[in-house]
Amino acid sequence: MRKTPKENINQGFINLIRKAHGLIENTDIEKHRHSQDQMGALFGNNREVEVTETSVGSMYAEWVRVDRPHSGKKIILYCHGGGYSTGSPLYARTLTTKLASLLSMDVFCFEYRLAPEHPYPAAVDDAQAAWDYLMLQGYGAKDIFVAGDSAGGNLALALGLRLKKQKRMLPAGFVLMSPWTDLTVSGKTHETKAEVDPVLNQNYLNEMIENYVPQAKKNPGEELFDAEYLQNPEISPLFGDFTGFPPTYIQVGDLEVLMSDSTMLQKKMSRDGVSVSLDIYKNMWHVFQMGPFKTAVEAIQKCGEFIYSVP
Repeated sequence: MRKTPKENINQGFINLIRKAHGLIENTDIEKHRHSQDQMGALFGNNREVEVTETSVGSMYAEWVRVDRPHSGKKIILYCHGGGYSTGSPLYARTLTTKLASLLSMDVFCFEYRLAPEHPYPAAVDDAQAAWDYLMLQGYGAKDIFVAGDSAGGNLALALGLRLKKQKRMLPAGFVLMSPWTDLTVSGKTHETKAEVDPVLNQNYLNEMIENYVPQAKKNPGEELFDAEYLQNPEISPLFGDFTGFPPTYIQVGDLEVLMSDSTMLQKKMSRDGVSVSLDIYKNMWHVFQMGPFKTAVEAIQKCGEFIYSVP
């Protein structure tokens, strides 16, 4: 069957993403992190926004704001992705600058500690520190939308579940892009999408799990993990109780091995009474919103439509 121009464009981007991922997929984790930062510096540059550096205790953080008059009442607390082993606010600028620019909202992104140097619960502790910092700055819980991509989507939900456990007020809503919600790897798409996903594979995910949750490794040198341990909701939010959670919006591509992580989350949240919506993007890959093309921009705009629909 002859491909349409649109299909050719999508395949071209998929090939580009596959090559880019191959360049940063490195057994030397420091080189991997450095390569991602280079990508963030290159593709996250946006003349419409300004970045202001700050700190939460000893943790680096940054505000990303549009350089024009806008309301600063509602803000986004952004949790970056990277499998809990890589990623940074700089890498996340491929997304935070788009969110700030297209939504005219201030975005706060923090540099949580990474595994394997700092395994679970370091990242969740740092996310709570960022939340507490915003509270001290005078923001109310209902002024904040928590967003994240991939492992950052996991972290956003883990933060929400921890706040709920502490009987604290929850944010106004959650925005999740290709969230990694189930480290037990129970979703069917880990198998059905394995041949078409241009970004993720099971070997990579296993490495990230071992880095972040070394306690779950059954025996050194083996690939088996303790599934029961990984069902801790702060590790695999899919197994959490979302009763009382605020409205949530999820985006995922239909080429992803993690597609089930989103579809199962949507069903679980719906059963728990949450107002949750899910958009599955055809021919799109893991966190495609980072890309410089029309569908990525439209997806970010949809995030804005969701945010502005929340009372």
